[in-house]
Parts: sequence; structure tokens; C-alpha cells
Amino acid sequence: MSAAPPAPLFARVALIGLGLIGSSIGHALKRGGLAGRIVGHARSEATRSAAMRIGFVDAVTASPQEAVAGADLVILCTPVGTYGALARAIEPALAPGAILTDVGSVKAGVIEAVAPHVPAGVHFVPGHPVAGTEQSGPEAGFAELFDQRWCILTPPPGTDEGAVARLRALWEAMGARVEVMEARHHDLVLAITSHVPHLIAYNIVGTAADLEAVTEAEVIKFSAGGFRDFTRIAASDPVMWRDIFLSNKEAVLEMLGRFVEDLTALQRAIRWGDGAMLEAHFRKTRAIRRQIIEAGQESGAPDFGRHAGAGKPPPER
Repeated sequence: MSAAPPAPLFARVALIGLGLIGSSIGHALKRGGLAGRIVGHARSEATRSAAMRIGFVDAVTASPQEAVAGADLVILCTPVGTYGALARAIEPALAPGAILTDVGSVKAGVIEAVAPHVPAGVHFVPGHPVAGTEQSGPEAGFAELFDQRWCILTPPPGTDEGAVARLRALWEAMGARVEVMEARHHDLVLAITSHVPHLIAYNIVGTAADLEAVTEAEVIKFSAGGFRDFTRIAASDPVMWRDIFLSNKEAVLEMLGRFVEDLTALQRAIRWGDGAMLEAHFRKTRAIRRQIIEAGQESGAPDFGRHAGAGKPPPER
């Protein structure tokens, strides 16, 4: 006789928000048999209907309170700017012993917004899967999004170690590698690895759009170079990124200041013909690219793994 499938890690999981990350979590939970029942919530009836049609949830609700009732794991998957109001709304419905977590790209601000609304006996373990694509909505999700990507957990001091261990086990079962760090350190690291690059992409694409009339549409016509890859990043969810920048403004402004200083140094080198400085800088940054590939966080293919017909785009964030 074949062995019985392993018991789910959680009996009832509530997904609050059913976009790219929420839907991908649902698919990953289904793939691994990690949840006994998955209940989703989204404000939009169209989103709720799509989630049921696609099948990454077992039920959907129009209210977040109904979704979290009886859940032993609640995951906030909406833009971080909504977390405070959501936490306040679901506070009376959270079950004792439940784990409350999130997927936001900012952590210190999330803790400030959510922690005051976490009832005694509920374990709050903030999280951030460092994965994503420029796509959004329930149709964008796929189970492989988290495979071999990092998920960072930032439990506040005094958090129950057993709850952290259970959440770590879940993310690992969904294919991720897990790191635990302090929230403000997370925000500083993500400011330079994710937030400032997105801001630069939004800015350069906006600048190019302003030049479009001057260049008689040649910006779009000849966008197969580096500009094309900036547009992919700049196509990310505007609401999500608005909230990220406002929630992590201190770290973003610090990293942006450093970036501007370095950019000024490059500007000076170009102006004064300092080829040695430029080449040394480019060699250093080229080495960083090789290290990212060796760490398994990107493809070494010349098309960056985004060739036609490859299916889903690679996880990035």
C-alpha cells in the first residue's frame, strides 16, 4: 500500500489579497498539500470570481473578518499601505494561537502599523518573499514563483519561536530559502537591492516618455537595449510601489543619497575623460552580476532567461 500523504502544515489559511503574491501562495500551498483549506478575500467581486475559477483557493469571502475566522494562518497580501486598517478590521476575528504574517517589501513600517492590533495569543511574524514579476492580478500567480528565492522573516523581539519555526517550515515547503533578520536592517538592504532600482526605472522610463515626441518615437522603436529592461521593472504595480516608497522613505532616501553621490562621481569622470575610473567601476559592477548568477538568483543567458515561449517570467522583485 502507498503511504498516506503528509498532514497539512496548517488546517486553514486565510489569504487577504489575491493578486500576484496571494495567488502564487495559493498555488504553492495546493502544489504541496500544505493547507487543509484555503480561504481568500479580495474587495473586488471580479477578483474573487477569478480566484475560484482558477482554483488556488477553496472559498472566497467579501469580508476579511469572515476569511480569517478560524484560520490558524493569516497572510496579508495587499499593498502595505492597507495593512493598518486591515489589522484593525480583523483583530476581533483572529483565533487564539493563530499566526499572522504578511508579504510586504517593507518591514519596520508594517510592524508599526500592525502590531498594535494583534491580540494576545496571536503570533505576529512579518515576512517578505523576495520574489515577483511585473504582472499583477489573480491570473498572474504560479506555484513556482518562490522556488529557490529568499523569504525574509522579521519577527519582533519576544515572538514565539515555535511560530517562527512553523512559518519557516511553510516557506521552505513552498520552495523558498528562509533568512531571519531585524526589520530595520531588512528595510535598508531592500532599499538598495529593490526599492531604489525600481525608483530609477520609473524615473528613466518617465524621462524617456517625455523625450518621445522630441525623438519622433525612436525611443520606443529602438528599445531593445537596456531601456527595455527598465520598462519591465517600471511596469510593476503602481499602488504597491507607491506604498513601499512612502513606508520605507528613510532607508530609500539614505540609499538614494549614496546613489546620487556615486552618479556624480561617474558624471565627473565622463566630463574629464577619466577612462581608468570608468573601466574600474564597470569591472567591479560586472563582477557583481556574476555573483548574482552564481547565487542562483538570475539566469546567465544573454536574454536574461526571458526568451519567447519560456512560459512564466523569472521571479524578480
